[in-house]
Order: sequence, then C-alpha cells, then structure tokens
Amino acid sequence: MMQRREGPRQLPLDLAHGEARTRDDLVVTEANEQALALVDRWPQWISPVALLAGPPGSGKSHLAEIWLGESGAVSVPADSITTETVETARCQPILVDNADRADLDQRGLFHLINAVKQSHSYLLMTARSYPSSWDIRIPDLLSRLRAAQIVEISEPDDMLLTGVLMKLFADRQVVVDPHVVQYVTRRMERSLSTARLVVDLLDRAALERKSKITRALAGEVLVELERSHPRQE
Repeated sequence: MMQRREGPRQLPLDLAHGEARTRDDLVVTEANEQALALVDRWPQWISPVALLAGPPGSGKSHLAEIWLGESGAVSVPADSITTETVETARCQPILVDNADRADLDQRGLFHLINAVKQSHSYLLMTARSYPSSWDIRIPDLLSRLRAAQIVEISEPDDMLLTGVLMKLFADRQVVVDPHVVQYVTRRMERSLSTARLVVDLLDRAALERKSKITRALAGEVLVELERSHPRQE
C-alpha cells in the first residue's frame, strides 16, 4: 500500500517554462502604469535619457524588453560600455539594464550619455534605486544622471501579483481556485520573479501528487520555498 507523501521534498528550483516578456504578457496596475506610460510615450520623451527605478522583481526588465522591441534599441552590458557602443548610440537607441551594479563602467556611461544627447538619440536604463544612491565617482556623470527622466516602479501590489499569478497559471493551462491565488498572494515575497517561481513549484508539486493545487499544497510549497530561499531583510 502506497503511503501518502508528507509534502514536497526539496523541489528543484530551475524554471521549466520559458518566461514570456511581451506586451501581451504584462499585467498593468497602479504599481507600474507610469513606467508603462514612459515606454508608450517614446520617442516623445521629455529627456533623451530615462531611468526605470524599482525594487528587484518589480518588472523593470520586462518593461525594458518591451521598449527594446518597440524602439529597435541595442542592449549593452552596464559593466562594458565600449567606444563602439558610444558610436552606435549616435544612430540607434540604447538600453542599459541594471545600471546601478557595483562594476558599472562609469566613464563609458558618461561618454554614452554625451553621445545620446549630442545625436538626439535615446538611452533607457534600469536600476534598483535613484542615481544619488549609486557609488558614482565622476561628478559630471552624477549630474547627467540626475538630469535624466526618472520613473519609479513600486513594489508589486496585491492586484498586480494576483494578475500575474492568474496569468502564469493560465499559460500552463492550470485551473486554480481564486481563493488559493489570494492565499498565495498574501503570503509570498512581493516580487514578480517569486511569483514565477511559486507557480512553477506548485505546478510540479501538483503533477507529482496527481492532485489539484489547494491551499494546503500552496502552504507547504511556500514554507519549503522560505526555507530554501529565505527573504532578504
């Protein structure tokens, strides 16, 4: 006689499904509507240099990828902004994701911003915080960053998290009771990346047990996730 499993055991944390980041996959609420408005206003920006600032998992990269597709921009790494990149910026929009990283190529970014302004091109950056909190060692670069148009993305609210969870389950053709989704929303870490991970773990746990996704199963998965990935305070 088979024994019932007590709960999910060290579920693998690699995502089994590819992540879609198109405009149709974006759930819009008050938390990100201003950032989307910035993307939609391009190329009628009030400044050629713009920054999307928000906490990890708030959807900055998703919005940046939407802009990348609509603008035909070139994505360049923040730690290596070459002379070739600066020349490209004179005729093509540029995206720099995670611009507040510790190894930011500050001199390269300084020249990049100058080239964008001189050539009437466009630069979109993403970061977790405002430039005033970055470790900028070039005063002229800090001045240029402060002159950029900055739009803040708030931490995902309940409506956004619920919408994302529902969409992720629907993408997998998994039917989940709305009360279970609300239960997960109230207890999970407030980030879109965590939402994707939770959906993946719940889907696989349900398949493993050949059961529906219930509140009990959701509670077990969330506890296991908290143990393996404790929240950073």
